[in-house]
Amino acid sequence: MGTPRRSGYPLHLNTTRIDTSGNIRKTRKPTPEELIQGIRSGDQTALARAITLVESTKAEDRELAHHILQKSADPGKKSVRIGITGVPGVGKSTFIEAFGGMLTARGEKVAVLAVDPTSTLSKGSILGDKTRMVTLVNDPNAYIRPSASGANLGGVARATRETIALCEAAGYGIILVETVGVGQSETTVHGMVDFFLLLKLAGAGDELQGIKRGIMEMADTIVINKADGENKAAADQAMQEFRRALHLYPPKDNGWSPKVLSCSSLQKTGIEEIWEVIENYVRETRASGSFELKREQQNKSWFLTAVEDRLKEHFYNDPRTKKILNELLEKVEQGRMSPFKAASELMEKVSGILK
Repeated sequence: MGTPRRSGYPLHLNTTRIDTSGNIRKTRKPTPEELIQGIRSGDQTALARAITLVESTKAEDRELAHHILQKSADPGKKSVRIGITGVPGVGKSTFIEAFGGMLTARGEKVAVLAVDPTSTLSKGSILGDKTRMVTLVNDPNAYIRPSASGANLGGVARATRETIALCEAAGYGIILVETVGVGQSETTVHGMVDFFLLLKLAGAGDELQGIKRGIMEMADTIVINKADGENKAAADQAMQEFRRALHLYPPKDNGWSPKVLSCSSLQKTGIEEIWEVIENYVRETRASGSFELKREQQNKSWFLTAVEDRLKEHFYNDPRTKKILNELLEKVEQGRMSPFKAASELMEKVSGILK
């Protein structure tokens, strides 16, 4: 492993802060190699700094982040990635609090990547998942990272894949990815996890969703949450409805038959049974080879997505492209050229530049 100076990165990354007296002071940031060592040793502060770098839109930050990702990765480490989705109000955060607590009590190290929706108007996100997981956030064997979805569709943040890799490098064996909870469109997360868990509610019209394709078809297990008190009977009935609905779907390529369970996140009942199903799934798919095959397909998808991101970044940041784009955009806005004609002309001119 080369030194930070040899790899093109500064030995000291300095920043400034204002102390309690109002004076501006310089503070030393850790070097890339120090961050890598911190991540490998399980230092949550180093992990948080690295995730901030991969989430940054600055070119210099992303270059540094890619260096850290490459050097900290350990292909030998085994992990289980679990995607958790469901409509808003289904109780995803409460479920993860109970589920994650059960896992850490068994000695597992759990990372929770919670994605919050971003407002299309203010561009802000609440990022309040830590306040809803008060016990888990203080658990030394758990790490919770809230992130904004930004303009990304599919229920995940732009850098969720990179964040997963960093958490695995830090020694977290179970990665829980909580999506924003927008319903049938949350399919992107399916392409970056090993097991896809769909939370549902009884008595909220969710039973009808069982006859629809899309996100239901991707689920490896469906869990009826809030199965307690007066809602217990309705939850049992919903389980039967979903089990019948699953018969309408073709079998999965890996041979797995999706299960339907119920639980109460508040009373912590049914939580261990869900983990047993996940363990069985991992055991069966690893034995058949489909687990590793899915990881290989995800790596391919990750690569192609990274290529698309780099191409877009290069395209929109190139000053020559910007000039042409702005000229054509003005014509489109003024109605002097159709969007389709402008797009064709843009590509023709850009192609000429690239030759």
